Amino acid sequence: MAMKPIGVTLIAVTALWLSCSVAHAGKAPDYLFNDSHFHLTNYVQEGTDIHAFMKIMGDAIGRSTLFGIPLQQTWSHGNSGDFAPSYYLQSDAPLYYYSFTDAHIAMAYRSLRPEEQRRLDPMITGFNPADMYAADHIRRVLQTFPGVFSGIGEFSIHKEFVSGKVAGETASLTNPALDRILDFAAEAGLVVILHCDIDMPFAKSNQEPVYLRQAIEVIGRHTQTTIIWAHMGLGRVVHPVQSQGTVEAGAGRVPNQLEIIERLLETPQLRHLYFDISWDEVAKYAVRSSETKQATARLLDRYPDRFLFGTDNVAPPDQAAQLRVFHLWDDIFAQVAPATSLAVRRGNYERLFDAAREKVRAWEKRNAK
Repeated sequence: MAMKPIGVTLIAVTALWLSCSVAHAGKAPDYLFNDSHFHLTNYVQEGTDIHAFMKIMGDAIGRSTLFGIPLQQTWSHGNSGDFAPSYYLQSDAPLYYYSFTDAHIAMAYRSLRPEEQRRLDPMITGFNPADMYAADHIRRVLQTFPGVFSGIGEFSIHKEFVSGKVAGETASLTNPALDRILDFAAEAGLVVILHCDIDMPFAKSNQEPVYLRQAIEVIGRHTQTTIIWAHMGLGRVVHPVQSQGTVEAGAGRVPNQLEIIERLLETPQLRHLYFDISWDEVAKYAVRSSETKQATARLLDRYPDRFLFGTDNVAPPDQAAQLRVFHLWDDIFAQVAPATSLAVRRGNYERLFDAAREKVRAWEKRNAK
C-alpha cells in the first residue's frame, strides 16, 4: 500500500497554518478546536438557546457548524401514552422529515451580532434525501435566507436504528435523488456532511462492508463536491471492520477499518472526500487500547489534511458537556505531530468552510430572487 511521505505532508500543513495565522491575525490563537459537527436541537426540535450556545463556545471553541436534526420523532399516544418521547429510541412511532428546522436555524443565526455570526456555519438539513425535489428545497432555502448557510447536513442515508423508522421511502445510496443533491451542492459550493454507515449493525468479521462499494461509487461520481463522511462511517453498533489474519495470508483477507479509510484517502478520484472524527461512540473505538490509539494517530499523521474534529453533541447544557468528547481524544492528539493536531482540530475546518462561504455567497448573488 502506497503511503504519503509524512514529512512532506506535514511541511505543507505547517505552511498552510502559518499563512492562516497571518491572515487571521488578531483572532484568539488558543481555541481548542473548531466543531465540524454540532446539533443545536434534538429529535423533538428542542435544544440550547443560540445565545447560551455562544457562551458555551466561549474561548474554548473558535467556530462551529450549526444544524438541528432533520427528523422529528412522532408522539403517538397509542404507542407511548402520556409519555412524550424526546429520542428516537424511546418510541416505536415513526420519524418524519421536519423541514422547518432550516428556518429555525436561520432565524436563530440572524438573531446574533455580526461578530458572533462569523463564528458559525449554519447547515441545511430539512430535506428528504429520497425525494427528487430535495435539491429544490435546498435551493429555496439559500434564496430565502441569503448570507446564512455554508453547507448541507448532517443528513443520513443508512443509519443503524434510524433508517427503518423514517416514514415513507427509505433513503439509498443508489437513489438518483442523492445525485441531484450532490450535484447542486457542487453548483452552489456547499460543504456536504453525510452520515452513512459503512456496514450493517453487528456485521461479521472479515467481510466487506455492505455499503462500501455503493458509497465509493456515488462519492466518485461527484468530484466537484466537498464531502465529509461523518463518523468515519461508524455508529453505536456499527463497529469498525475487523480482519482475521494478515495481509500475507492471501487475497481473501478484508482490510480493517483504518486500512479501508486509508485506501479511500489515497485514491486520486476521491480527493474531495474528508472524514470527521465526531461522536463519543466513535471515540470509544479509537481510544479503547494503546494499539488503536497508535494506529489512529498514524493515520491522522499520514493524512493530516483530510480529517476534521467534531463533537456531534446535541443541545449541550454547558461548556463542560460540550468539551467532554474533545478530551476523549487527548491521548491521540498528544501522539500526533503538532501540525497534524492543529490541522485536524482547526485548520481543515477553516480551509473548507471559508471556501464554502465564499462560493455560496457568490452563488446567492448570481441567483438572487
